Amino acid sequence: MPNGKNVIVVMGVSGSGKTEIGKLLSEKLSRPFFDGDDFHPEANVKKMSSGRPLNDEDRKEWLIAINKLAVEHRHKGAIIACSALKKNYRSLLRAGMGNCMAFVYLDGSFELIKSRLEKRKGHFMPMNLLQSQFDTLEPPSKAIIVSIEESPAKIVKKVLKEL
Repeated sequence: MPNGKNVIVVMGVSGSGKTEIGKLLSEKLSRPFFDGDDFHPEANVKKMSSGRPLNDEDRKEWLIAINKLAVEHRHKGAIIACSALKKNYRSLLRAGMGNCMAFVYLDGSFELIKSRLEKRKGHFMPMNLLQSQFDTLEPPSKAIIVSIEESPAKIVKKVLKEL
């Protein structure tokens, strides 16, 4: 496994491409892919669907569930898509992982991501919550940072090179 980073968390705001990039990395690295959205408790999904942003307390149970998943896959590896917007969220995700976790931050402008969300169908996250995600975001300093202006293939190639 590249550099001992068995679990890779693909992070960024809603609409940045976490699922697409995560699935491509999963294929390239032969590791299972997990979408963090699938681990939200029903109450979180209902809250976001109604247009209300999650707060730290709402996210805690969700982040703990994703951390448990990461710890379970610490040795065999996994790719996990998770917004991981704040430094303390990333610390919670990293608990018990030692040096076995890497973050890939999909960096993009509000305008670009807004234009992507306008085209997206069937997701519980309404577009009006995008600003709350940008307001919450604390860009990571310890991550592989890639611009989402690149094609998915180029993004994956850069991530693989940096791993």
